[in-house]
Amino acid sequence: MPPIPELEAIRKSQILQAALQTIAANGCNNVTMADICKAAGLSKGGLNHYYKSKRELFLAAFGAFFQQIFQRSGETMAKHADPLDKILSFEWLYNADDPDAVLGYPVLFDFMSIVVHDEAYQQLFHEWVENWLALLMEAIEEGNATGRFKGIDPEPAAKGISAIYQGIATRWFLVPELHSTRWAVDTMQRAVIGLLDSYQQET
Repeated sequence: MPPIPELEAIRKSQILQAALQTIAANGCNNVTMADICKAAGLSKGGLNHYYKSKRELFLAAFGAFFQQIFQRSGETMAKHADPLDKILSFEWLYNADDPDAVLGYPVLFDFMSIVVHDEAYQQLFHEWVENWLALLMEAIEEGNATGRFKGIDPEPAAKGISAIYQGIATRWFLVPELHSTRWAVDTMQRAVIGLLDSYQQET
């Protein structure tokens, strides 16, 4: 019997989520294909049917993780009518009880440790950055079009905002005893608003 595409997609999703959960708990270097087989409830042959190597599986898992984050980000932004509110809608990034944060930060930092020396991972990281910029530039362009902002150049502003998100998130997650959620949210909002104000002052 030929494979059923819907069931194949479901099985792949289960495998990728199992891989992400295992990576988040143990780190890439400490995860084997056998670990993922166990987490996904598959035999070695069953896993091999979908992914022939650990590298292939990990790249697919990281790609699926990024897609999941961007889908949520877009949906979160779409709930707001005001362009500035869209840009400030990422408080969930600093919520230690949020499932995406609990899973996401260990996965992201593990991924970034590999990016330094691996071209395939570098390309995936480049796509990660480009997707963040696209989300932010769309909101900035909307703000320019509606008069909410005044002639802000979308690309450099988006780069600055995404750097703010990432820098605050790094300290919030890695040094929580010095960087509370309240600090993270407040600092993010103040920094983003200040950055956008500075661009407006230059126009």
